[in-house]
Amino acid sequence: MKIVIALLLALACLLNHPSWAADPPPNRRLREEVMDIASGRGWLAVPLETTIYRPPGDGPFPLLIMNHGKSPGKPAFQGRNRSVVMATEFVRRGYAVILPMRKGFSKSGGQYIDGGCNIAGNGEAQADDVQAVLDYARQQAWVDPSRIIVMGQSHGGLTTMALGARNPAGVKALLNFAGGLRLDAFTCNWKVSLVDAFADYGSRTHIPSLWFYGANDSYFGPDLVERMFAAYTKTGAPAKLVAFGPFKADAHGMSGSRDGIPIWWPPTEALLKEVGMPTERTVVLTGELPRSDFARLEDVEALPYRNEKGGALYAKFLQVPLPRAFAISRSGQSGLAWGGDNPSERALQNCQKNSPEPCALYAIDEDVVWVVPPGKAVGMAGAATTP
Repeated sequence: MKIVIALLLALACLLNHPSWAADPPPNRRLREEVMDIASGRGWLAVPLETTIYRPPGDGPFPLLIMNHGKSPGKPAFQGRNRSVVMATEFVRRGYAVILPMRKGFSKSGGQYIDGGCNIAGNGEAQADDVQAVLDYARQQAWVDPSRIIVMGQSHGGLTTMALGARNPAGVKALLNFAGGLRLDAFTCNWKVSLVDAFADYGSRTHIPSLWFYGANDSYFGPDLVERMFAAYTKTGAPAKLVAFGPFKADAHGMSGSRDGIPIWWPPTEALLKEVGMPTERTVVLTGELPRSDFARLEDVEALPYRNEKGGALYAKFLQVPLPRAFAISRSGQSGLAWGGDNPSERALQNCQKNSPEPCALYAIDEDVVWVVPPGKAVGMAGAATTP
């Protein structure tokens, strides 16, 4: 009986350990692959579990390195960082994206280096792993080593700013999303240590950065953020703070939400333009529809097969947040969906519920994707005819 209980407990541990859980299927739209990249040399080298996304083609591509946060509990139990929402926005703009798991996290080797109350040292130790990934990336034919940006969320934001203090060649900008490290389990004044860490990094950094912190961040409140930012910029480090107010239940996770894109993309786009990095969508991902020239997005009158109900629903489409999709059919039926996963599929389903004719997507997010069916003239609802 004791043996059975022991086996059941061992099985429970394995099932609750993300490193042993089955990986999700690769994201084919983003050409996802997972590989190990070595941190260190020789017998001291440690494999870092790393996710890579790439646009179609061979490159060389501009590069985004994304640094993960730290979940409560043992780092080895933390799952592989995929960050599909943000990665998709950059792959659409022609970037390759690399997401390394640092030492001790998920299936990476080695041990997480805690550092205790020395938060500056903790960030430097984490940056060593990112430096190794950056060095690897520069040697790849599909990476443009002169066009790199580095992003991090929470503990990854601290890591990003620590790396930025080294001013690595080719890195044009730093994106800090709710960056920091909270040490409630320690008796030290971790807030002072955190402010000191950013003061240290800022005194050595010449790369411009954007900081994103929300008013209802459960880790770092507005007062602490202002102290961190003031300490970082007091010696002239180029940085801009985007204090975006409350976001859902906790602003700390804004970067991972599709609803966060309208918050972070406009200032990011502005910074990328300043440093000469691409910002336009140039890539149509597998399974996506390209933007068409049929009509302007906001032109309700141009909506094919339009009737009063369909026109009103499309006007609503223009007001709902991204991601969103709108579908139409020759019978005058239409469908709308927004938020969550696969709004395009749900919009088609909503349209098809009441349509005797096949439905097609008219608009996705901020683009009209509909094209006139071959051999058809388009008018009001039900008025499509063969010329």
